[in-house]
Amino acid sequence: MPHGKKKLSNFEHKIRLKYNIYNSIFQNLGLDGIYKTGILLPVFAEFCKDKLEKGKTPREIIDDFFARRENYQTDKEKLDMLFRFIQFIERQVVLVDALEDAAYSEINDLDGPGSVKAFYETLYNRHLINEWVAAMSEYKIRTVLTAHPTQFYPGPVLGIINDLAEAVSKDDIGRIEYLLAQLGYTPFFKKTKPSPLDEAISLIWFLENLFYDAIPDIYTSIYRLLDWEPEKILPYCQMFQLGFWPGGDRDGNPYVSTEVTLQVADRLRSSIFKCYHRDLLKLKRKITFRDVSSILAEIEANVYEQAFKSKKVPGFDEKWMDGELQKIQEILDNNYGGLYREDLIDFRIKLNTFGFYFASIDIRQDNDVLRDTFDGMLKANEYTVRNFNPENLSEYFTFSGEASELELNDAILNDNLDTFNVIHKITERNGKFASYRYIISNSNSARSVGRVYMLARLMGWKGQLPLDIIPLFETIADLETASEIMEELYQDPTYREHLKQRGDQQIVMLGFSDGTKDGGYLTANWSIYKAKETITQVSKEYGIRSIFFDGRGGPPARGGGNTHKFYASLGRGIESREIQLTIQGQTISSNFGTRESARFNLEQLFTAGLENIVFNDEDKNLNDEERSLIEELSEISKQEYLDFKSDPLFIEYLEERSPLLYYSKANIGSRPAKRGKSSKLTLKDLRAIPFVGSWSQLKQNVPGFFGFGAALKRMDEQGRLEEVKDLFKSSLFFRTLVENSMQSLCKTNFPITRYMEKDKKYSAFWKKIYAEYELSVDYLLRISEQKSLLEKNQSIRESISLRESIVLPLLIIQQYGLMELSEKPKGKRKETLEKLVIRSLYGNINASRNSA
Repeated sequence: MPHGKKKLSNFEHKIRLKYNIYNSIFQNLGLDGIYKTGILLPVFAEFCKDKLEKGKTPREIIDDFFARRENYQTDKEKLDMLFRFIQFIERQVVLVDALEDAAYSEINDLDGPGSVKAFYETLYNRHLINEWVAAMSEYKIRTVLTAHPTQFYPGPVLGIINDLAEAVSKDDIGRIEYLLAQLGYTPFFKKTKPSPLDEAISLIWFLENLFYDAIPDIYTSIYRLLDWEPEKILPYCQMFQLGFWPGGDRDGNPYVSTEVTLQVADRLRSSIFKCYHRDLLKLKRKITFRDVSSILAEIEANVYEQAFKSKKVPGFDEKWMDGELQKIQEILDNNYGGLYREDLIDFRIKLNTFGFYFASIDIRQDNDVLRDTFDGMLKANEYTVRNFNPENLSEYFTFSGEASELELNDAILNDNLDTFNVIHKITERNGKFASYRYIISNSNSARSVGRVYMLARLMGWKGQLPLDIIPLFETIADLETASEIMEELYQDPTYREHLKQRGDQQIVMLGFSDGTKDGGYLTANWSIYKAKETITQVSKEYGIRSIFFDGRGGPPARGGGNTHKFYASLGRGIESREIQLTIQGQTISSNFGTRESARFNLEQLFTAGLENIVFNDEDKNLNDEERSLIEELSEISKQEYLDFKSDPLFIEYLEERSPLLYYSKANIGSRPAKRGKSSKLTLKDLRAIPFVGSWSQLKQNVPGFFGFGAALKRMDEQGRLEEVKDLFKSSLFFRTLVENSMQSLCKTNFPITRYMEKDKKYSAFWKKIYAEYELSVDYLLRISEQKSLLEKNQSIRESISLRESIVLPLLIIQQYGLMELSEKPKGKRKETLEKLVIRSLYGNINASRNSA
């Protein structure tokens, strides 16, 4: 290497350089106007960067750019070109996605820390293999796919990303050029909102193409590392479980109905059978022996009926199918020297993992809607429930009557009632694990759980209730009282007996997104940590094992960030024999978008919880001094955030200076952007995704850091910053919070909105945000003893840098559109500018795929 020349990093070599090469090919393809766009966009991007550094506003940048070009003099010509820029940038983001997918194994150490292989080696060296095997008997990982609108790629584009990644990995230039051309012609924009069924179908693609192989790959790795006979892993095949929210999540989504729920369940069933049928055909090509081929043919015929005709075959269930496969295995062992037995067992692993349902559909509804449903049932069945006392919790669980009137005067309330019948239909057809959980959003009392229990009884469920009722605690206040609510439930004899029938365990869901919206980043995370501790403790006192289900989103403000470190940091004071979490939007495609990445991230989850169980590391538990310090930081941070949130301009700023109001107009997801029917927007009704997303589009990322800098500054003023530095070094939990917040700070770009510094209405408000940003950057670097954000996470930092540079022109265009709309244009111009803002949302959403 020549003297003084900087060595390229792995990311620069594997991704950035290739991006430059393939992007230049794309720019010169000459696709229906793309050629002109491809040539002009780099000029525009550099112009934006240069002028932004010189303090120009987005409006000044765009006006100046077109003033220098004679071909763009009319308003229509300028806006048309801006739309073409957006379309091109959307496809540049896809190219980066494909490049990162192709280089995943080279950028990430698949056998490094957090992998099953590395975990095994550590256990072997510490003589803890037996402890690992014992822990696996009851350890589980449950990843729940949600349809929340944090990514907009239509199905054809997902396919192109997959094919492009494969071509890039093979350096197949000819194939790459064809795929780039296909990308140029393939539409991204959805003219209509997707239905809940559309969302389900999109996510089932990931189940069929990625999870179906990635999870069995891990089981295979485990039995080989342990030097087991392959069939020994079969009893452990429920360690990895899949949950599914599309079609079941009713919270704030009036388009989810019982009909949709049944359609999704049927689709999941047919999808898993299509996967099975594909594998059975491969087995039939290998196992061609006379005394087993007839058994295999019968299995294949039955699976075909389920996959393509949805025809119910009497006596055909998981137990029968696995029994027949075991017969084949015994014949192979006895008569053919075990030929192809491992292939057969690999198929049995899949059957024992995914059953006849693929992923379990969760039902979720908001507590307020359930209260209305419950009250409606009481009123409609006054005679049946005439002696019921709603203030007495025990009566919710001991009531034995059955409703005579099952129809209410509201379609949504009727749908809530019918969900209990739908759960029964799904489990009867697809198996007992196909749907058995009911989640109550915004739970705030023991009666939240009692209502669901009693509604199930009123709808005719008798005997044991095959249902896990899961309260979801979201606000800071509800998190603080969660353990008291759970204790009140545990004290009820009937509910305690119900839990005994459910295995003496209680699932509790905790929401990161709404907690952050409510109390700020640091307080939300600390409140959830404390809630887990107190719920774990009170549950143990009543002989119950608590299971925590985390509602995590993509960015750190919604519970994202480094997932392995988060779970590994919890220590033994928090129950971790099961890890359950939601994955959504860009998190699904970035963390589970290839077979390699899916396996890698599932392994990271798998080993994180086991570390807490097997290693018994007491040093992960926070000591009294550390707890006290985090509590102080949390209180200061929360007050700073609450003062900021109480500013009268808070909602107006988001409505007028961010694309918040356009989230609901973008055809990304089926769910409305806010709860409730009121026309006036309130912070309470605003969904967490558009709330966090709007700050992200502004490149201010307030929910991911605000208050952190102020809290650290207070410690510094008290001469206690060294205490915080020591906390950063000693506590993996605190260190993870800091590093995840750094991700949010890395994705800010205040020069884009610096023009607001002189805005008559929002000048002070913008300055307040910027001051807190500067404080947070300064102090997070000081306590972590780093010179730059994410200094020790080079690949993440470089990925963010590349993506942010690509979307910079798009963000300038978005702010230009918002500035022009603030002038109250009318007619066609207003309509066109609104479309410009809406289209600008998509590329930035997808560019943030590494935010989880």
